[in-house]
Amino acid sequence: MNGNSSSNLHCVYNTLHFIEKNYDQPISIKQLEEVSHYSYRNIQRIFKYTCGETIGAYQKRLRVENAYKLMLYTKENITSIALKVGFANLASFSKAFKQQFNCSPKEAKSNKTLLFSEADITPVESDIILQPEIIYLPSVQVYYESAFIPYENNEIELLWERFMQYDFGGTGTTYFGVIADEPLIREKLDCRYDACSSIQAKHKTLPSKMILGGRYARFIHTGTYETIEETYKNIYSGWILESELEFGHTPIIERYIKHPDNTDTEEEQLTDILLPVK
Repeated sequence: MNGNSSSNLHCVYNTLHFIEKNYDQPISIKQLEEVSHYSYRNIQRIFKYTCGETIGAYQKRLRVENAYKLMLYTKENITSIALKVGFANLASFSKAFKQQFNCSPKEAKSNKTLLFSEADITPVESDIILQPEIIYLPSVQVYYESAFIPYENNEIELLWERFMQYDFGGTGTTYFGVIADEPLIREKLDCRYDACSSIQAKHKTLPSKMILGGRYARFIHTGTYETIEETYKNIYSGWILESELEFGHTPIIERYIKHPDNTDTEEEQLTDILLPVK
C-alpha cells in the first residue's frame, strides 16, 4: 500500500473499514471526516493516492461486487439484491452492474460460469470436485498490513517478506491472509490483501481489527503458495457450482497452518482456505 506516513495509512485503514461496514448505506461527509480525522478534501486525496480510486467509486464497486456475490452464491432475486446492496431501484443497479462487468444482472445470475470463463476457469468433472469441511471459526483479533496488489504469488510473497521483518515472536503466532476483494470478480483493479498476525509486532506498531467468527467452508491447500491458484480454480469451477449452501459477504480467509514462519519442521506446507457460509 502506498502512502507517505503511518498516520495516513491508519486513516485510510479506518476509512476503508467504515465504508466496508456501511457500503449499502448513504455515507455523509461528516461521517468520513469523523472516522478519518481529516477534512473531506484531504481524506479524498489521501484515499485516491493510496487505493487508486475515489471513495465514491470504492463504495459503488463494493455494492456491485457484493451484488454479484449474492447472485452467484444465494437464491435471492435480482430486485431484492439491488435494494440490499444499497441501490435505490433496479434500473440504477442494472446500469452500474453492466458498467462494471459488461453483462446484465440477469445474464450473470442465469449463467454462473460466465464470470469463470473470463477468469480462465473451466468447470471440472463431478468426480474430482473438492469437498470442504464446514467449521466454526471463533473471532480473533489480528494485527495487519494491507496492500493493493495483484492476487498472485510473487506480489503476496513480497508483502509477507516485509511483514515478517516486523518480528512477531515464536511458533505460537497464527498468520492469516484476508482477501478483502473477490479475486474472480475484481479484475480491473488490484485486489486488497491483508497480511495478519495474531500477535502484535515487536518492531512496528500495526493497526488491529477483528476477523469475525462464523461458519466457513474449509478447504486445505497442500504445498507451497505458488500452486494455491490451482486449488482456488478447483473450488470455484467445481464445488461452488454444485453447492446448495449460501455464502456470507465477509472476506475469504487464508489461515497458514504450516509454513516456514510458524513451524520448525520440514513438513509440507498447509493452508486453510476458508469461505464464509451462512
